[in-house]
Parts: sequence; structure tokens; C-alpha cells
Amino acid sequence: MLNHIVIMGRLVRDPELRYTQSNTPVTSFTLAVDRDFGKTDSGDKQTDFIDCVAWRSTAEYINKYFTKGRMAVVSGRLQLREWVDKNENKRRNAEIVVDNIYFGDSRRDGENHPASSQSASGGFDFGPGRSADTPSPFEELEDDGELPF
Repeated sequence: MLNHIVIMGRLVRDPELRYTQSNTPVTSFTLAVDRDFGKTDSGDKQTDFIDCVAWRSTAEYINKYFTKGRMAVVSGRLQLREWVDKNENKRRNAEIVVDNIYFGDSRRDGENHPASSQSASGGFDFGPGRSADTPSPFEELEDDGELPF
């Protein structure tokens, strides 16, 4: 059986990081996802608001680097939750349990995220806590002109 979903949209609000009683990080957020079809009579696109939840290091990563308005690509699985509210009514909610999340837009000026990229000034950004003087964990290979295959 297969339960895999990939969506792309903008965060409706800043992610909300919480911790369970066993101190496990969990964050929840909502993505606004435009439909590819079904424009309204006024010409506006229809939008779905999809709840997402992430656990452990993924939750901490999302809370640290994603903010309201940021475009995100989320992959994970669809989960349905059922509960009884305070009025004894059965309730049901669908949400995506996030396995992976990616930036769906380019880095904005003044924002930080872990991927090394071109900085706003045009120089290379070596990531958090690194500079050109910090030794790289990767070694430069010398090219002898011969291909290994």
C-alpha cells in the first residue's frame, strides 16, 4: 500500500513548536496551496489550507528556518485523526505528517537557512558559523587530466 503526498504552498503563519511530555519536539503549521484548476467566477484561484505536523529534528528545523509567507515543498503521508469534542460530537481532521520539507522559494535578503548559497552581497555564504578562513571538511582533488573510467 502507498500513502505518500507532496504539496507546495506558503505558510499561513509561523510554525508552532511544542514538546510532548516525553520531551519530543513537534511542530504544526498550515500551508496555503493553490489549485491548478477551478478558478472562481471572479477569476481568483481556489486555495486549500492543509494542516501539517512534523516531529523530532524535522520539527526543530522547520521552526528554525521557516516563517509565515515562506514557500515550502512538503512530502509525507496523509493521516486522519478522529476525536470527540467537549460537546460529545465526533470530529475528524486530515493532516500531513511531514517526512521532508524543502524551500520552495529563493532566499530572501536578511534571512538565514542552512543551505550554502549566494549571499545578497554577491559573495559566497559558507553557512552558519563558517567563514572563508574556516577549514572545509572536504578536500580539493587534484585533476591529473585522466578520467577514472
